[in-house]
Amino acid sequence: MADSNITKNALAMSLKELMAEKPFEKISISDICESCGMNRKSFYYHFKDKYDLVNWIFYVNCMSKLNLDEYDTGWDMISAMCDMFYEDKEFYLEALKIEGQNSFHDYVLETLRPLTQFFIKDILKGESQREFFFTFVTDAFLMSIMRWLSEGMIMPKEEFMDNLHEVALKLAYKVINDEEKITDRNS
Repeated sequence: MADSNITKNALAMSLKELMAEKPFEKISISDICESCGMNRKSFYYHFKDKYDLVNWIFYVNCMSKLNLDEYDTGWDMISAMCDMFYEDKEFYLEALKIEGQNSFHDYVLETLRPLTQFFIKDILKGESQREFFFTFVTDAFLMSIMRWLSEGMIMPKEEFMDNLHEVALKLAYKVINDEEKITDRNS
């Protein structure tokens, strides 16, 4: 198992170094393998393709470190995730530029969705509204984080999180008030 992680980490470091030099779409499996002195067979033993490698990096360096039991609120978890993004911002900024069927953006959305649902599950009562709200909030969080990353994280993380928190609270307050008004009118 240790050898497997050594190989995966070597491939990951190779990809990160290459992504700092050139666009992801111009990086081949051969480039990744040549950069770390491995063969293509070793790469394909561990990963389906280079998109799978990018997703593995995100999972190992970010998602596997998030333990829901450690956070009192969803905000604490998002703050911790932003810290992790910041620690490796060059990689994540480049990874978020990946487009297409296996995009990193889509993988992050798919990964964040259950976490978002966990923290906001009790806000809305109606099933169809809840599903729309989950999707909306997940997209809003990710796009906000992507913008923060792409702008070079000029805004300090604490200020970014405060702004994100305030907007989300105002949105939730508005949704809950509107829902209560509709319920009152229908009663």
